Amino acid sequence: MEGKASLLDNMIGVGDMVLLEPLSEDSFLENLKKRFDHNEIYTYIGSVVISMNPYRSLPIYTPEKVEEYRNRNFYELSPHIYALADEAYRSLRDQDKDQCILITGESGAGKTEASKLVMSYVAAVCGKGQEVNKVKEQLLQSNPVLEAFGNAKTVRNDNSSRFGKYMDIEFDFKGDPLGGVISNYLLEKSRVVKQPRGERNFHVFYQLLSGASDETLKKLKLDRDVSKYNYLCLDSASVSGVDDAANFRTVRNAMQIVGFMEDEVQSVLQLVAAVLKLGNIEFKPESRSNGLDESRVKDKNDLKEMCELLGIEQSVLERAFSYRTVEAKSEKVSTTLNVAQAYYARDALAKNLYSRLFSWLVTRINGSIKAQAKTRHKVMGVLDIYGFEIFEDNSFEQFIINYCNEKLQQIFIELTLREEQEEYIREGIEWTNIEYFNNAVICDLMENNQNGILAMLDEECLRPGTVTDETFLDKLNTICAEHQHFESRLSKNSKFLTDHSLPHNCFRIQHYAGKVLYRVEGFVDKNNDLLYRDLSQAMYKANHNLIKQLFPEGSPAKINLKRPPTAGFQFKASVGTLMRNLQTKNPNYIRCIKPNDKKASHIFTESLVCHQVRYLGLMENVRVRRAGYAFRQAYEPCLERYKMLCKKTWPHWKGPARQGVEVLMADLKVPAEEYSYGRSKIFIRNPRTLFFLEERRRQCLQDLAALIQKIYRGWKCRRQFLLMKKSQVVVAAWYRRYAQEKKYKKIKRATTVMQSYARGWQARKLLRQLKHQKRCEEAATTIAAYWHGTQVRREYRKFFRANAGKKIYNFTVQRIIQKYFLNLRKNLPSMSPIDKSWPTRPYSFLDGVHTELRRIFHLWRCKKYRSQFTEEKKAVYEEKLEASKLFKDRKALYPSSVSQSFKGDYLEINKNPKYQKLHSAVDEKVLLADTISKINRANGKGTPRIFLLTKKSVVLADQKTGQVKASVPLLDLASVSVSKQSDGFFALKLKEGSASAVKGDFLLSSERLIEIITKLYRLSAANAERVPLSVDISDEFLVQFKTDKVCVKFIQGSPRNGNSASCKRKNNRLLEVSVPSTP
Repeated sequence: MEGKASLLDNMIGVGDMVLLEPLSEDSFLENLKKRFDHNEIYTYIGSVVISMNPYRSLPIYTPEKVEEYRNRNFYELSPHIYALADEAYRSLRDQDKDQCILITGESGAGKTEASKLVMSYVAAVCGKGQEVNKVKEQLLQSNPVLEAFGNAKTVRNDNSSRFGKYMDIEFDFKGDPLGGVISNYLLEKSRVVKQPRGERNFHVFYQLLSGASDETLKKLKLDRDVSKYNYLCLDSASVSGVDDAANFRTVRNAMQIVGFMEDEVQSVLQLVAAVLKLGNIEFKPESRSNGLDESRVKDKNDLKEMCELLGIEQSVLERAFSYRTVEAKSEKVSTTLNVAQAYYARDALAKNLYSRLFSWLVTRINGSIKAQAKTRHKVMGVLDIYGFEIFEDNSFEQFIINYCNEKLQQIFIELTLREEQEEYIREGIEWTNIEYFNNAVICDLMENNQNGILAMLDEECLRPGTVTDETFLDKLNTICAEHQHFESRLSKNSKFLTDHSLPHNCFRIQHYAGKVLYRVEGFVDKNNDLLYRDLSQAMYKANHNLIKQLFPEGSPAKINLKRPPTAGFQFKASVGTLMRNLQTKNPNYIRCIKPNDKKASHIFTESLVCHQVRYLGLMENVRVRRAGYAFRQAYEPCLERYKMLCKKTWPHWKGPARQGVEVLMADLKVPAEEYSYGRSKIFIRNPRTLFFLEERRRQCLQDLAALIQKIYRGWKCRRQFLLMKKSQVVVAAWYRRYAQEKKYKKIKRATTVMQSYARGWQARKLLRQLKHQKRCEEAATTIAAYWHGTQVRREYRKFFRANAGKKIYNFTVQRIIQKYFLNLRKNLPSMSPIDKSWPTRPYSFLDGVHTELRRIFHLWRCKKYRSQFTEEKKAVYEEKLEASKLFKDRKALYPSSVSQSFKGDYLEINKNPKYQKLHSAVDEKVLLADTISKINRANGKGTPRIFLLTKKSVVLADQKTGQVKASVPLLDLASVSVSKQSDGFFALKLKEGSASAVKGDFLLSSERLIEIITKLYRLSAANAERVPLSVDISDEFLVQFKTDKVCVKFIQGSPRNGNSASCKRKNNRLLEVSVPSTP
């Protein structure tokens, strides 16, 4: 019957407070509690959404919910914040109306979360695309940055916004976001220097100390210990369920997405660190000659580190904390600051530094997210600002916050009435004036330019002479005494003289939300918000670009003796601009309510909720909405919903929808004064009429449901009967078929059994015959075999005893040999050629065979082992074998060379750039390159030389320069002489008469003597044109040095070099080499 659900269907309590009957504060609260207990946290007052903070996650913000509320009528589904966001977005996109969403409520009521939900919904339903997604991401990521620097933990809320935020989101004609502009209002900068008990400073301080890397903290000169900073409250340093380190990473990522450069991020962190350092600066009094006390910095370490961070000269800032310069026209007067004034200057600098940094962040974010196109944009504004505040101790901050809420209430009433009036005029309904409380008189009391409280506060701050909070209160008592919404104990109105609930230093204003008591202490100082000019100039002198931007008034070129505007004046101007901006847009309201002070779910504190309902003016809102017509609905959905109440309109009305509604209302005999017909809607004056229609509809739906059930059950029974009838015919046919088939199978089975018995009898008869025939044949064969055996045994018995012993012996020997080979196969040694193990022989007669098999096996595994060699490895082993033939048991140095591999090129002469020149001088391939010592005949000392061996020659070169000193062809070598000892000395003897023999033989020393001589010998042996090189091994041999022959003699002794051999000249004919004794 109906394609869509309605606000009135399955309603828990009343979804729209306009329909609440009877209307009272108790019934209002009871309805809120009933819906809250059933997790229905949203309720309407007409087009206003009331949002209760559930203090837990609810499954009502899923992508499926977004799609459910997308492009749906506001009252079509149950109350939800998505319905308001969708209504505002569609009005902006389709009707080209600029929208604003005003979110109000006290701290902890969920204003920030509500603004996030609105922005996330708009981001989800608007267009897609790379550029659009980038804009949406930047708009959404601006929230974590502003929350880190503008939010803090309070006793009421772990993530309380300590500033007001208004964001204009700009869209193109298609409804795609182009950018945005953020405006901030009244950052609570006093929190920087002092926090109430149980609360924290702004989040960014704790996030920086918890989440920054050790390297970053070292650069910022910070320590992770929160207790080291005076500006950070210790009793609430950590918050349950909040990960400051993870949030710091989120903020860094968000700043990167928004468009902050890395140097900008570092500058921001430096300023945050500077604020922490500033709080640790302490002062001490120092007496001067004139009897006055002058402040001095106690410990200058924090001051020094802060100055290093900001690039400020320490002496400049230190002087600014000790002196104050007052300029009047052309005169300058310098006065000293006492300790109290120095602390005031320090805190004022910290508050100004942080608040200006926050304003710069907002400006910087606006520069990144602002729309680039110059065409006209559609705008949706989202206002997240403080709710009305009534504390035990209310000061200047609460006064201007409540002033802002008074202005918002005023514009809310005006816009709500204007919207009602416009709809009545649009629908042709007669407009009747609605009486309501107009809070313009309260706004005038606070903002009047002549005698308003803000104007008098500014006047008191600017007048010469002694100005205190008491003089300001006296002025209020004089000027505002007769105002009906102003109360003071000392005013001229005598009725408050005995009111002990009103202290002497306080005044009370009767706001639209109730009476608020303000303590005047701090009003003048907070409104002045003075920063000494010396501190501004000191900041401007900083070698830090961001600091210069934050303190432009410190520039000597911009000296302005005019007093800066007060905080109240600036806020009043900002609120005025905001109000003018809101009046140009179509308003949408979200009223946030906190159900309890414990931040716990499922707890509804009626007194607390009642207090918020009063100061949010919700009852006033309902009364204004109900002053005209409580309910209105378009004709089409109205007829669709209630058409079953009239026989003429049920089930289908074929005429215009308005005529159908008129027929319906006439048939129901609803009094004419209870409703009116507009151009496109019907207006119902009293909720009782709507509930009458709903009750009639519910009864009619029950009757229709019973009728539908009756028809359905009849149809279902008929359908069941026909189905059973058809099924019975099918079952009977299948049963007959089954019975015949079963009878046939039974006959077939009996026939088969008879046939099997007959065939079995015939087969058994044939088997008996065949068995008898086989037994006869086997018996005859057996008898013949026994007979032939008897005859053979008779003949064989004659020769058996003569040959039996020999056959038994041969058989035994064969079994022994067989067993020997089998055991040998099981116990064969490993395939390693050096494994000398071999199984023992079991019998002595196998001794020869055992030895021969061992030899054959060893030769076979050696062949197997050699087959695994590569050509290179084979050549190495051949060289090792050649060395064994030459030196084994002849040279004491040989055993130590066995385990050393013959590498050849130890200097890597082909790769080493140091020997590039030497390598180019040698044309042939180098087979061996090593460093050796050339022995000098004059003193027996060695000179380092590079020894190169090629296929045709031996080359000696200088170790340092690589210059070739000698090159000897291998054909000119006659022999090589070495000793029997463990030394590395060897002599290369040249053929007499050869060209190389002019300078004589070479006496050399090398640790790789075995490898060098082996390679020389193999090269000479491989040359078919000459006789192999002769290798002489003797402890005494002659060496030809030019024309003289010198004897080289080797003796065992204690060399001068410890474990190595040493050569010493004894005379012109003798060189003696001392070799260490071998153990």
